[in-house]
Amino acid sequence: MLRLNVSPQGYPPYTIVEGQETSGIIWDVAQRITERLGYRLEAYKIPRKRVDDMLLEDYVDATARAKEWTDRPERFVFTDPIVRVREVFFTLGEDKFVYDGPDDIGGKTILTHLGYKYPYLLKMFESKRAHRFDVPQDKDIFSYLLHGDDNFDLAIADKLVGQWIIRKNGWRGKFSASDKALTDFGLRLMLRPEMNGFAKKFNAELATMKSSGELDRIMDAYR
Repeated sequence: MLRLNVSPQGYPPYTIVEGQETSGIIWDVAQRITERLGYRLEAYKIPRKRVDDMLLEDYVDATARAKEWTDRPERFVFTDPIVRVREVFFTLGEDKFVYDGPDDIGGKTILTHLGYKYPYLLKMFESKRAHRFDVPQDKDIFSYLLHGDDNFDLAIADKLVGQWIIRKNGWRGKFSASDKALTDFGLRLMLRPEMNGFAKKFNAELATMKSSGELDRIMDAYR
């Protein structure tokens, strides 16, 4: 059995928790690979602040995580990236925002996620050369941009998260995403430190899924 943390509310579209049902890109990939390796996948719902300790204490085996989001990542074993997590700029309509650097957001009001720091844009916000408007939920970012009566110029969101929200709310064709990302990290399985052997087997199966197009087909179901 592989005990995978999906968190209490999930992280759609990477992990989606609906009652006792679990789905999402990470879940679907992990389920297919673990089946092929002879494991049964089981979902655990652990809050983010407790996951690292729970892994080290052998309460769970894995969680979805980027190395860059982890304190002391050397304590854990990571698989190869399953999917890229890319923060991009969303705009209304078909015209994409062209982003080459922080100065490009000068004079704009940007919808941002409450609690997120956006270090690459911090100087622009602190100097008031650009303004951020915080909202608590990912869906709010798109709702405010859609119904904000020209009060907002841009929105920052993870591209796949945005595509999921747009699809779920029937908003296809109403938004465009920038080609260049503000951040780009590989979302992996973070495993208990003694699971290096499992990681190697997982990586081999993951490489096959990527080369065969199976991973793309899974992702297409969520965007």
